[in-house]
Amino acid sequence: MQQKTIPLQTDDGQQIQAYTANPDGKPRGGIVVVQEIFGVNPHIRSVVDGYAAAGYAAIAPAVFDTVEKNVELAYDGQGVQKGIDLVSRLGFERALSSVLAAARAVESAGRVGVVGFCWGGSVAYLAAIRAGLPAVSYYGGSNVRFVGEPSKGPLQFHYGLRDAHISEADREAVRAANPDAEFYVYDADHGFNCDVRPSYDATAAGQARERALAFFARHVG
Repeated sequence: MQQKTIPLQTDDGQQIQAYTANPDGKPRGGIVVVQEIFGVNPHIRSVVDGYAAAGYAAIAPAVFDTVEKNVELAYDGQGVQKGIDLVSRLGFERALSSVLAAARAVESAGRVGVVGFCWGGSVAYLAAIRAGLPAVSYYGGSNVRFVGEPSKGPLQFHYGLRDAHISEADREAVRAANPDAEFYVYDADHGFNCDVRPSYDATAAGQARERALAFFARHVG
């Protein structure tokens, strides 16, 4: 596996960094990993490494770079408050621009998909809507904001049944708006995929990863 940080330029001329990992052999395609509100921290880099180990050219754009450089936040109250402030300053359109720049950076590997977590899960959903990229959205708290826009790309959703951040009504609105999407709900809490959070659930995370890899095998390569 080959890991490095590279510069990217977004469509609106912003300069950002991205963490990348590539498999040793020929990649199956590209995967853009969209961070939570905590930045491209060690956990997100481990997700990138995991997709590279599965054979993909994987990349995580540092989407916060357009408002503040080198953000890596801890999973605590201070980190949450800082992350909320950053996403409110950033907005979804600029985040999407960074994701699309990252997709272009790995398109030489073949078809490109997107996977995002928490706030990044909603950015991934938006990438499917606006750009037609195959997208996997993990517990995207803002997904319901976009249900009025039909998706141009295939979708897979993962939610936790015990997620206090996302209501059942919002979750079901997303399901109703995307009848052709793969939709999974686990007996788990918000953030169940992150193994450095108290809400981590190894069973749910393992099932979701298997399903995400199968999805990308079908739609990316």
